[in-house]
Amino acid sequence: MVPKEYYGRLFTKEQLPVDYHSEAFTLESMIKVDKQLRCKRCYSQIEEDWQLPEGQYYCRACIVFGRNQEGNELYYFPSKTSEIEFPVLKWLGELTPYQAEVSEKLLETYQKQKDSLVHAVTGAGKTEMIYKIVAYVLESKGNVAIASPRVDVCRELFLRMQRDFTCSISLLHAESEPYDGSPLVIATTHQLLKFYQNFDLVIVDEVDAFPFVGNVMLNHAVEQAKKETGRYIYLTATSTLSLEEQVRLGSLEKHHLARRFHGNPLVLPKFFWQGRLQKSLMRGKLPRPLLYQIKKQRKSKFPLLIFFPNIAIGEKFTSILQKYLPDEKMAFVSSKSEERSATVENFREKELSILVTTTILERGVTFPQVDVFVCMANHHLYTSSSLIQIGGRVGRSPDRPTGKLYFFHEGLSKSMLRCREEIKVMNKKGGFNNEVSTM
Repeated sequence: MVPKEYYGRLFTKEQLPVDYHSEAFTLESMIKVDKQLRCKRCYSQIEEDWQLPEGQYYCRACIVFGRNQEGNELYYFPSKTSEIEFPVLKWLGELTPYQAEVSEKLLETYQKQKDSLVHAVTGAGKTEMIYKIVAYVLESKGNVAIASPRVDVCRELFLRMQRDFTCSISLLHAESEPYDGSPLVIATTHQLLKFYQNFDLVIVDEVDAFPFVGNVMLNHAVEQAKKETGRYIYLTATSTLSLEEQVRLGSLEKHHLARRFHGNPLVLPKFFWQGRLQKSLMRGKLPRPLLYQIKKQRKSKFPLLIFFPNIAIGEKFTSILQKYLPDEKMAFVSSKSEERSATVENFREKELSILVTTTILERGVTFPQVDVFVCMANHHLYTSSSLIQIGGRVGRSPDRPTGKLYFFHEGLSKSMLRCREEIKVMNKKGGFNNEVSTM
C-alpha cells in the first residue's frame, strides 16, 4: 500500500523505495526546450559543465532536493482526494464589509475557474480573506498550498492556520519535519518543487518578494505543484508590472482593497536627515539626533523595530546602542541568525523592547503597537516596495492604528519619495483625503 505522504509528490529514483517503483508513474528527468536541455523538476537550463564523470548531465540548480540526472526518470503518484472532518474552519472572527467583498469574489473567481490577484494594503487582513476559499476547497476534498518566498511568513501563517482550521496542516521549509500527507500545506516556494500536480488551489503570499519575483525556477515550482484543473491566488501589497500585465491580458482577475481591517489609513513616513552614521559607528558612537529620537521613543514604552540595510552595520549598531541604553532588552536578527524565530517571538511577546533587523523582517510579520525606524533609508537596497512593506509594520493594531514611522537618511532617494507618494495614493483610494503623518 502506497503511504499517503507519497501522493502528489515527485521523487528521484534514489528517493523512492524500490518496492514502489512499479506502482509509480514516471516522467523524463530532462526535457528539450528550443534545443536546450532543461530539468523537468525545476526547469533550469542545464549548463555544459553540469556533467557527472560518466558524462551524464545533471541539474545543479535543484540538487538540494536530490540529484536529478539525465537517463533516469522522476517518479510520482497522482494526487488523492482528502478526507476531512466538517466544518474545517473554526475561526469565529468577523470580516469587515470590504474584506467580505474580496472573500466572496475569490470564491466566485475560483468557481469560474479563473486565477486571482489580491492587491491589498499592508494590514488589510489578507490572511482572513482567504479563509472562505481555503475552507471551500478543503471541504470539496481538495488540497491547498499556501506558499511564500519567506520562511518567517510561512511560520506565522502556520500558527494562524493551526489556530483557525481543524484539519491537519504541514509546515514545509528547509529545516521542517517531512510532509505527512496533509490536505493543507504551508510552504516556502522552494518546497513546492517536491510536488507534482497535487494542489487544487495554490495561494502565493508576498508574490512580489525576493527570491520569488522574476525567478523562473520558483514560478515553475508553483505551476508544477498545481493540478491541471487547479487555480492560483496571488497576494501582494505592492503589485508588479508583470502581475498588472497579466490582469490587463485577462489571465488574472484583480481584487483590490485599499483599507486596513481596522478602517484607519496607512501611516506616512517622516523623513529625518542623519549624516555620517557609519563614521559614528566606526568610532563606537551614535549620532546625537538619532540617539535623541530613540530615547524619546523609549519613553512611550511601545516596542521599537529598527531596520538596517546590511548585517554588519546592524550588528555594530546594536552593540553600541546597548551601551547607551543598558536597561533596554534588545537583540539583532538577520537571515543568518540561528535563533531568529525565537528572537522574533520574544519581541512579539514584549520580552525584548528593541529589535534591530535587516529587510528579512520587512514583511509577513506583525508586532502589535510597534514603532519603526529605518536607518540609512536612502540605501540602494531599499526599494520603494520594501520601504512600503517596512512601513506596513506600523499601525496594524486597532488599539493603536498610528505610530512612529521614521526614515533616517543622508539624502532623499527616489525610492523614499516614491514610497511616500504610493502610500498617499493608497490612502486616497481608501477614502482618506487628509494626510495622516506619523505621531
